Amino acid sequence: MSDDLTWMPATEIRDRIAQGEVSPVEVTEHFLARIEEFNPTLKAFRSVDVAGAREQAKAAEAAVRRGDELGPLHGIPLSVKEQLAVTGHPILGVGFPEPVMEYDNLGVQRLREAGAVVFGTNTMMYTNGLRFGDDGKVIMAFDWDAEARNPWDTSRVPGWSSSGGAAAVAAGLIPIAIGTDGGGSTRLPAAYSGVVGLHPTGNLIPWADYHAPRPSPMMMSMGPMTRNVGDAAAMLQAMAGPDGRDFTVLQADPPDYSANLGEGVEGMRFAWTDDFGFAEMYALEESPRVIAAVRSAAQGFSTLGATVTPTTEKWEDFFPGFIGATFLYPTGGPQPPMPEKDVWAFALDSRKRNYDKFRALLRGEADLLLSATSQLLPRTVEEWEQNWTPGAKNFEPHGVFAPYYTSHTHMFNWLGFPAISIPAGFVDGLPVGLQIVGLPGSETTIFKAANAFLTAFPRNERPTVS
Repeated sequence: MSDDLTWMPATEIRDRIAQGEVSPVEVTEHFLARIEEFNPTLKAFRSVDVAGAREQAKAAEAAVRRGDELGPLHGIPLSVKEQLAVTGHPILGVGFPEPVMEYDNLGVQRLREAGAVVFGTNTMMYTNGLRFGDDGKVIMAFDWDAEARNPWDTSRVPGWSSSGGAAAVAAGLIPIAIGTDGGGSTRLPAAYSGVVGLHPTGNLIPWADYHAPRPSPMMMSMGPMTRNVGDAAAMLQAMAGPDGRDFTVLQADPPDYSANLGEGVEGMRFAWTDDFGFAEMYALEESPRVIAAVRSAAQGFSTLGATVTPTTEKWEDFFPGFIGATFLYPTGGPQPPMPEKDVWAFALDSRKRNYDKFRALLRGEADLLLSATSQLLPRTVEEWEQNWTPGAKNFEPHGVFAPYYTSHTHMFNWLGFPAISIPAGFVDGLPVGLQIVGLPGSETTIFKAANAFLTAFPRNERPTVS
């Protein structure tokens, strides 16, 4: 049983715990041992509270023995991106030295209440690399002795910035993890690492925490990182929904995300896009091969009773409007082309034009939209550092690497549409992802399609380091 736990879906482990076939303590010890064995190579964890995990597991085991009502993730080990508050663990981005948290982020709290055993936090790029010079400008100084590595090829990155969680889940160090996604940061590491990553509808999951009086971040989500669609649905079920502590969370009660998982896609209509009509400007050498491979994989839906039809719709480049809307831009980079006046109006109008086109497509000719999650392959650590160091390389047309990396994903943070990345095979021996996009609130349909695809075309390959 112990050997089987590594790759077993979290929901199955939970059911076996409930049936008394395996104990939460056994599950916790199994995954703590895998972290001890493989984390020195993968560097996927920032902090692991071994004693705390064991204490939680013993409490979960006692609940089983008492016959308590068990939560949907009872006894399941969980790790959390270090950007989110986890009780007893340091958090990135609040200050230096990084403070130890006294409370959980609300999403973390909800998973803990669902029975999950919180092991600790996962590394994200900039763990040791983000520094400020004497002039106040950002200095990139990646510490590759601390940053996560890709378990398929440890000379490469597992994406950015939910990188440690993606690597940990892909290599079987943990069954499930929480990522965050501000431009693709859950989906892209999922694609680079060969796992499932969800960016849910904007403000579906409450974000507010006790450490700072701030609302949920605009255009950013937190979401599941798993190897199994059913696990992602179970995590979202536990995390989503209204909360009186969050001023911006959606007020509607969420549906049952697992209800339709097994229905299949008979009669469904999928639209496919290579590049959204603009992303070719962000293509690199391998992009045509990556897109062709994912396009071929996506055609698998047509063997399941659905239709897959290329769309001729063309959208506008997300990057100028996104930057205009947020007034964020990497220090030292040139400004993207925008009108000198009325930048905010330009951003709003550009977003509306794109929003209206996606809404028309997904309310008319298609139920869901398909694309590659990324048209790039995981970079080597040397190339990654060079790409993100301001001024090291000039990436036209905006002078920075960000829109190259997020060319297929960032649009849906900007619009607040849900999107999932699922494994779609390999190019040059490295994982590639299929992105499935729907209208806000369509997670149930997205999960149904993703589950049908991975049931029909399972990815049972295991990383080199696992």
